[in-house]
Amino acid sequence: MNTPSVSIEAINDFLKQKRIAVVGLSRDPADFSIVVAKELLQRGYDVVPVNPLMEESLLRRCFASVKDIQPPVDAALLMTTPEVTESVVRDCALAGIRRVWMHRAGGKGAVSDEAIEFCREHGIAVVPGQCPLMFLPKTQGFHRFHGWLRKITGRYPGHATA
Repeated sequence: MNTPSVSIEAINDFLKQKRIAVVGLSRDPADFSIVVAKELLQRGYDVVPVNPLMEESLLRRCFASVKDIQPPVDAALLMTTPEVTESVVRDCALAGIRRVWMHRAGGKGAVSDEAIEFCREHGIAVVPGQCPLMFLPKTQGFHRFHGWLRKITGRYPGHATA
């Protein structure tokens, strides 16, 4: 599976949303999903945890599904397996969520070809792959380096392919 191309405009539009569900937030405090959620919180985002196995995370109420979130969120960052992603995007459509980011740092991440197609067919803007931390202003060293590396190899959105 190759990550489909995505525009920098879609990324920037997603990151302009201030109330974001983080779906698949882990119970493990060292998990990368927690790192991402904490960084978003520190930057002023209203992070809404979603994990059916937890009642609370990061001192916030944790919802079992994006369909349960009240008030609704503007966007959903999926840090799930591709199989779970396919179900979550359907829930996003039912919940009226119009922006979805399928996280990928390595491996498949949350990216699913079927879920991407579902989003496109249902008018949901989708960022298939990438790590949002690479696109936040003044990001930490590793994430800035990762973004730079993708730029020089032509895999950064908005840059010509190598």
